[in-house]
Amino acid sequence: MHSLIDDLQQPGWKKLISFIGPGFLVSLAYLDPGNMETDLQAGANYRYELLWIILIGLIFALVIQSLAANLGVSTGKHLSELCKVEYPNFVKYCLWLLAEIAVIAADIPEVIGTAFALNILFKIPVWVGVLLTGFSTLLLLGLQKYGVRKLEILIAVLVFVMAGCFFAEMSYVRPPAGEVLKGMLVPKLSGHGATGNAIALLGALVMPHNLFLHSALVLSRKIPDSVRGINDACRYFLIESGFALFVAFLINISMISVSGTVCSAKNLSRDEMDRCSDLNLNSASFLLKNVLGKSSSTLYGIALLASGQSSTITGTYAGQFIMQGFLDLKMRKWHRNLLTRCIAITPSLIVSIIGGSAGAGRLIVVASMILSFELPFALIPLLKFSSSATKMGPHKNSMIIIVFSWVLGLGIICINIYYLNTAFVGWLISSSLPKVANVFIGILVFPAMAVYIVSVIYLMFRNDVVTTFIEPAKLDPNTQTSLESGKYDTDRNINLMNAPPYREDLADIPLPE
Repeated sequence: MHSLIDDLQQPGWKKLISFIGPGFLVSLAYLDPGNMETDLQAGANYRYELLWIILIGLIFALVIQSLAANLGVSTGKHLSELCKVEYPNFVKYCLWLLAEIAVIAADIPEVIGTAFALNILFKIPVWVGVLLTGFSTLLLLGLQKYGVRKLEILIAVLVFVMAGCFFAEMSYVRPPAGEVLKGMLVPKLSGHGATGNAIALLGALVMPHNLFLHSALVLSRKIPDSVRGINDACRYFLIESGFALFVAFLINISMISVSGTVCSAKNLSRDEMDRCSDLNLNSASFLLKNVLGKSSSTLYGIALLASGQSSTITGTYAGQFIMQGFLDLKMRKWHRNLLTRCIAITPSLIVSIIGGSAGAGRLIVVASMILSFELPFALIPLLKFSSSATKMGPHKNSMIIIVFSWVLGLGIICINIYYLNTAFVGWLISSSLPKVANVFIGILVFPAMAVYIVSVIYLMFRNDVVTTFIEPAKLDPNTQTSLESGKYDTDRNINLMNAPPYREDLADIPLPE
C-alpha cells in the first residue's frame, strides 16, 4: 500500500528510471547479426539508396513496439495470451506455429554470426562454429545465475564498442552528407534485387517475435491500476523505447554509410573489391581497418560474438512467452534455447557445409526475408487489439495512430506479396528445369501464396468477439486531488487501487528493478 503511493508521488525522472529495461532489451534485436548482414550488403550493393528503409522501418518499429507495450500495460496480458483467448483453436495453433518459425528464423543469423565470430577469432571452420553455437548460448544462460546484470552490461559494452568503431570509421571516410540525406528522405528501389534487399532490411528491423516479447516484458513492472497510472506507464515506456531505437537507428545508418562509402571508393585493392562484391559478416572486418588497423578483425570478431549472444537472450525469452501464452506451457530457459537452437542449426549447418561462408551469409538474408513475410501474423492482431475498446478501453489507439500504423503495415504487406509473386514468376520463367517440373512446382507454390493472402485478409476483417478490458478502480475526487498534489496521507487505510497489472510469473526477468 505504502510503496504503491510512494511510487505515485515520485518525481517524473525517478519513475522513468524504474521503467527502463524492456525497451533496451528489445532494442538488442535491432543490432543483431541479421541487421549487420543486411546493412552491410545494402551499403555495398546500393550505397545510400536504401537508407530510407532504415528510417521508415525504425519509425514503424517505434510505433508498433509502443503499441505492444501499451497492450500489455492496459490489459495485464501479453499478445500471445490475447491471441489465445480471441481466436478459434485452429487459428490459434497456426499463429503459434508461425510465431515459433519467426523465433527460429531470427535465431539463424545469431547462429551464423557467432560461427563467423569464432572463425575470425580462432580460425575455426564455419560449419564447426555452427555446431559450437549450441553450447555457447547454453554457457551464457548458465552464467546468468552468477551475475546477470554484469553479464548483460558486458555484452552491451561490447556491442556499443563495435558501434563506436563504425561511428569513428564514418568520421574517417566522410560519406557525402547530401547523398546520405537523400538516401534517407527519397524512397528509391533500383531493380528487382533492391526490392529483395529492402524486404530483408525490413525483416531484420521489424521482427514479429519482438512484438510478443515487448508486450510481456512490460508486465514485469508494477503499474497502478488506474487511468493515470496506466497512461504514465505507457508514456515512460514510449520514452525509453524511443531513446533505445534512436541509438539503434544511428548504428544502422553508420553501418550502411561506412559500407557504401568504402565499397564505392576508387582506390580499392583487388582483394577489397572482391570482398565488396560478395560482402558478408565473415569478410567485413576490413571496413574498420582505417580506425583499428591490424586489430580490426579481432575487435570486430569479439563484438560480433557479443551481438549474436545478446540477441539470443531476447529470442529465448520471446520463445518462452509465445509458448506460455498460446499453449500454457513453460519450459526451462536452457530447454527452450536448446530446442530452438537445434532447429536453427540444421539449415545453417547444411548451407555452411555446401556454400561456405558466402552461402551462410546469403542464408541470413533469406531468414530476414522470412521474418518480413511472417510479420503480418503478429502485426495485424496487435493493431486490431490495440485499436479495440473491448481490449484496451479508454487506452485504445487514437485515430491518427490507427491510420498511420495501418498505412505502414499494409504497405509492408503489399510489398511482401508483390515480391513473392514477381520473384517466383521470374524464377519460373528463367528456370532451366523441365516444363513438367515447373508446372508441378507452380501447382504447389501458387496455392500456398493464395493461402497466405487469404489468411492476411481473414485476420484483417475478422471481428473481435472477446472482451478483456477491466475497468480500473475509480478514486473519489478528494483522494484523486490529494494524490496529484502529493499530499495524500499514507497512514490512512484506504484501498486505492485494484491489483495492478503485475505478473508474478514474469517477475524473474533479469531487468533493472
